[in-house]
Amino acid sequence: MALNMFNPAIYLASNSPRRAELLTQIGVSFTRVEASIEECHQQGESAEQYVCRLAQQKAQAGFANSPKDRPVLGADTIVVFDNDILEKPSDQAHAREMLLLLSGKTHQVFTAVALINHHQQKHILVKTDVTFKILTEQEISDYWHTDEPLDKAGGYGIQGIGGKFVTHINGSYSAVVGLPLYETDTLIKDFIQGSSYVG
Repeated sequence: MALNMFNPAIYLASNSPRRAELLTQIGVSFTRVEASIEECHQQGESAEQYVCRLAQQKAQAGFANSPKDRPVLGADTIVVFDNDILEKPSDQAHAREMLLLLSGKTHQVFTAVALINHHQQKHILVKTDVTFKILTEQEISDYWHTDEPLDKAGGYGIQGIGGKFVTHINGSYSAVVGLPLYETDTLIKDFIQGSSYVG
């Protein structure tokens, strides 16, 4: 199927409004497809392997539900501190624990993006360093009650209220939000051309 490189049409295997906004920002036409998978870290799996596997599994699950042979994009973002993966908080105590870990320190955000169709499968991995200011107990409590931390890896959203905790980033801001713009644009264009680029 021939696709317009400057306005490609793909399927997005994600319900994330942030990823939808970022794809729209770089001029990608997309249709959402359902892609439910079990997100469970496997024993002995590195953070890099974990996030890449999830992105690829989401793309594969979306591909299974796609009515047409178009590229399917899956993505996943995790927060890593001291080699530990910080998932979405299960409750207020869990969110407090994670935010105290991040307080005044630098952590990493890993975002993997995968594209697949009938003919090929490619992925990229982008790592960004994020530094937090020192957080007070009151700030953490107030932040929890905004409900923003509930569905966010690491218990915060940089594009929302949580952005005020960030003093510095080294890498891709959009990757921390959920989709690295430059790398995703390059991946999609290369995928359409059918070249050998692999992230």
